[in-house]
Amino acid sequence: MGRRRHGNDIHGIVLLDKPVGVSSNRALQKVRGIFQARKAGHTGSLDPFATGMLPICLGEASKTAAYMLEAGKKYRATARLGVATTTGDPEGEVIQTCTVPDIDAGALQQTLDRFTGEIEQVPPMYSALKHEGKPLYEYARAGIDIERPARRVTIHQLSLLDWRSPDLVFGVHCSKGTYIRTLAEDIATALGCCAHLVALRRTLVEPFENFPMQTLAQLQAESDAGRLAEVLLPVDAGLQQWPRIELDTIRQGQFMHGNQFGFSAEGLHAGKVRVYGPENNLLGLADLTVAGVLKPARVFNF
Repeated sequence: MGRRRHGNDIHGIVLLDKPVGVSSNRALQKVRGIFQARKAGHTGSLDPFATGMLPICLGEASKTAAYMLEAGKKYRATARLGVATTTGDPEGEVIQTCTVPDIDAGALQQTLDRFTGEIEQVPPMYSALKHEGKPLYEYARAGIDIERPARRVTIHQLSLLDWRSPDLVFGVHCSKGTYIRTLAEDIATALGCCAHLVALRRTLVEPFENFPMQTLAQLQAESDAGRLAEVLLPVDAGLQQWPRIELDTIRQGQFMHGNQFGFSAEGLHAGKVRVYGPENNLLGLADLTVAGVLKPARVFNF
């Protein structure tokens, strides 16, 4: 007798406005529970103290999550100068205090400008990066410091939003893998000071610029009113920059069975594509080779 599967076949993406004090995984489970979805995943975690956009992929949309991890992101961050903590955020213990510099907004923006473009960051010990199979934060909690190589990240834009000493508020548009806690600490070091983040809000995960976020309360209200389907974005909403191709009935059958075959279309180049059937039905994702061979990468089962 097969295992009984729990939940409903719900497919799509929800842009959750994650609340403060909740882990990304806990937020994911709450959304999954509201939708009573069988399967769910997210596209990159936020720290518990942070708020903002957390794309939740339900059902077959979870097959797109890995492709969206490369997306750029935007944040609004508040750093408190003069105090450093073990974690770089409000959850850690104070490890250093220092004098806050007397500096004006113009000089602050000049300092921020030094961090735009490609920079190197040393990942914080309190992070989910793994060393020998264990996340770094487990070593940190045990008082063990692991040497971490610097990683290259890109800061597309870094702007001063407010300066009321000791609190520095800045906006960031950055590449994946950027640690805003580390960025705040590095900015403070450049000012001859120390700092930790007291607030962090992710305002955007690309390419969802034109879609509203939903709070847990809003999702519950929509559920109570029977309107949850209205807040679901399409399964491939996060991959709209990928070219779209359409297959006829015969090739649809071949694709759905995982077969690869030759395919060409005017103006279509090698790369990743979204694959649709003859009835405007999303079939999956594929790689189109330079030789013109379409190779299924993810086949959706709706």
